[in-house]
Amino acid sequence: MMRHEQPRELKSLALAYMGDAIYEKYVREYLISKGTVKVQQLHKHAVSFVKATAQANVVHKWIDSNVLTAEELSVVKRGRNAKSGSVPKNTSVQAYRYSTAFEALVGFLYLDQQHDRLDELIKQAIEITEKGDE
Repeated sequence: MMRHEQPRELKSLALAYMGDAIYEKYVREYLISKGTVKVQQLHKHAVSFVKATAQANVVHKWIDSNVLTAEELSVVKRGRNAKSGSVPKNTSVQAYRYSTAFEALVGFLYLDQQHDRLDELIKQAIEITEKGDE
């Protein structure tokens, strides 16, 4: 596996690019472990986790409950402020920015080899998304 020596020096959008793939992998493993096997069902359920509004909601919950370290919060803020140039049609600019922040943090933790912390936060993200808005 390729290892980047300095994840802290990577651009936020590069971290988010990696984080998107990593989170998708965790979500797929989670859904399969729950016994969801029909591909159509898997895809439909996976989308509920990876859509911008769901990821933005998770970041807001993390910020509100002070679960992020100072370094993680810094990665989130950098990711939120990253200029991607485009926003998908089906989401708001704010939701998209916070979903980018979410993915940047996931990518950062993965590339920085903080796998235990990554597992912990992804588990929380899945629980938050499963519960829905409260």
